[in-house]
Amino acid sequence: MASESIPDTADGALARARELYHAGRYAEGERFTAQATAAHPEAPDLWNIHGVMLRQLRRPREALAALDRARALQPDHRGARVNSASVLLDLARAAQEAEGGAAAIALLDQALGLDPENLALLEAKALILRKSGSRAEAEAFLRDLEARRPDVAWVQLHLGDLLTERDPVGGERHLRRAYELDPGSPGPLSGLIQGLVRATGPEEGRKLDEAHALCGAALAIGGLNPNQTKVVRDAFSRVCDFAGIEGLGSFQALGRVWAEAGLHTTLLRQLSRVRSHADRLELLEQHKICGAAMVAEAERRPIGRPAPRAAGAKIRLGFLSSDLRGHPVGYFVEPLFQHLDPSRFQLFCYGFDSGPEDGLQAFFASRATAFRRMPEASAREAAQAVAADDLDMLIELGGSTSQNKLEVMAYGAAPRQASWLGYPHSAGLPTIDGLICDPFNAPPDRSLLAEAPLLMPKSWIALGPATFSDAHAIDPVPPEARTGGLTFGTANNPYKYTPEALKAWASIVAAVPGSRFAFLRPEGGSAVFRANIAAAFAAEGVGAERIIFRPVRGGHMPLYNDIDITLDTFPLTGGATTVEALWMGAPVVSLRGEAFFERLSWSILANLGLEDLAADDLAGYRAAALSLAADRGRRAALRTSLRDRIRASPLGDTEGFARDFYALIENTVR
Repeated sequence: MASESIPDTADGALARARELYHAGRYAEGERFTAQATAAHPEAPDLWNIHGVMLRQLRRPREALAALDRARALQPDHRGARVNSASVLLDLARAAQEAEGGAAAIALLDQALGLDPENLALLEAKALILRKSGSRAEAEAFLRDLEARRPDVAWVQLHLGDLLTERDPVGGERHLRRAYELDPGSPGPLSGLIQGLVRATGPEEGRKLDEAHALCGAALAIGGLNPNQTKVVRDAFSRVCDFAGIEGLGSFQALGRVWAEAGLHTTLLRQLSRVRSHADRLELLEQHKICGAAMVAEAERRPIGRPAPRAAGAKIRLGFLSSDLRGHPVGYFVEPLFQHLDPSRFQLFCYGFDSGPEDGLQAFFASRATAFRRMPEASAREAAQAVAADDLDMLIELGGSTSQNKLEVMAYGAAPRQASWLGYPHSAGLPTIDGLICDPFNAPPDRSLLAEAPLLMPKSWIALGPATFSDAHAIDPVPPEARTGGLTFGTANNPYKYTPEALKAWASIVAAVPGSRFAFLRPEGGSAVFRANIAAAFAAEGVGAERIIFRPVRGGHMPLYNDIDITLDTFPLTGGATTVEALWMGAPVVSLRGEAFFERLSWSILANLGLEDLAADDLAGYRAAALSLAADRGRRAALRTSLRDRIRASPLGDTEGFARDFYALIENTVR
């Protein structure tokens, strides 16, 4: 295309440049403004619009140079200052991915020097501070902003979300204020829903009901992004609103949206929606999509590594988990620290929890060579710390569950990496080589695992003494003898519930005259949860008077004394809850499936010699439950003998378990 003639005056050139810009002809406009600035080099408005054209063409460094020239000619040029700040924001976002939070913040501070009250810049800085792990700095920044701009909804939203875990009351106050300021946008509304869903305490049930009601408002607003859809799904899940969940999208469509957005945390709730072999393979693919994105981000900013060292007499083994404390993960890890052979192994722990140290964590720290708590660390900083410790093997224990940083595994900070214990599925990262399992929960079809199975010879878990002790006494008198009717029940989280499971439970209760079903869950305080459960049971002919809700959070162990038989969830079965029920003398009936997450309870029951309590189909599940219900003598015997049976099994042999575990690690490393 022939070059366009340049008007004799700067004003004439500027008018033509604006025509090209408003027509969206940026490439043509850039060529024109390049010639125009050469013809009129002292015209700041021409340099400004030249910079704008370059920004539209995604040439930020050149754009910034042009805008710098405009500001040099006219320091108070408002447009050039604002546009320079916008280009710096573009550069900051790119720098965050390529160089990290510090580089991005430096560019944003430069931009804020030009346009200090630009809300887009201020929000970007708040988000980068949060993503970088600088919780204290992010809070200080947001509090300063709140003092200056108390009526900006996103300031209240980010401050509320940040405070929710440490100061639930204060966090909720800010979230409610954000919603008041901007009730028509999905961001503040989903933030409030999330805060209410996470709330604990005596008002937990009421807040769940409020969250559920607000979900309707969120769907009416529309335009929810993937993370906001996750928040709504979590609210529906907690109150068993299965129709609401299905209305959000199909298993595949919704899972792909979340996976492609990098929301690994959403996929745990997908496990309970699996219905077929094709679903199992699709779920694995969704995890792989997330895992590949994590690795790609890590590869953009690789970590430094120490020089290779000669193999030593001691294996340096790391555990990556924020749950090495009074938590189910900590309870199952305890035997490895209890029976550590320091002449053969050195243990390194990496966690991101910010709460006070408890007794179990103190024990772990006393036995470890190093226990590194890094609540403010980014994934890259944590990976660098792991690499500096020069491990032989790193094991992650929590996937993407609360407070954990699965992304650390994407950096390949140790030469061998594996998953174990805290996440009941393949994490999906190609940098994780193995998944520790046992002969029972390892899927017969290996295509259902992304990693190589690292097989323990008996059980993949053993019961740590800190929790599985005699502190919780078993009432030797069965509940049936005390109440006149048999009681089934569960303490499993409702995200594991399915319409099929509720139907099966209700049909079993219906078949046992006078029986009842008990839910040991904090959700029992929710009217919506109770109504949905009651409706599912009523469909099988079971009245609401035969359903017991015990709205308890923690402290549920003694309540197993009121349950004769525990009915397991499916397809995602229990893990810690299965062990707890058995420890309290309440036998568990389970449904065994193809995938790892469908075989957790089967592993526990098989290791106890209770194979007949796990079935391969719904008819068998129902038959096993009814057979046990009819066998009062067996139930009474199990109630008083299960604890000793556990102690005498691989689940109770903590020393043998530790020996097998360390032998597996040594074999893998050597």
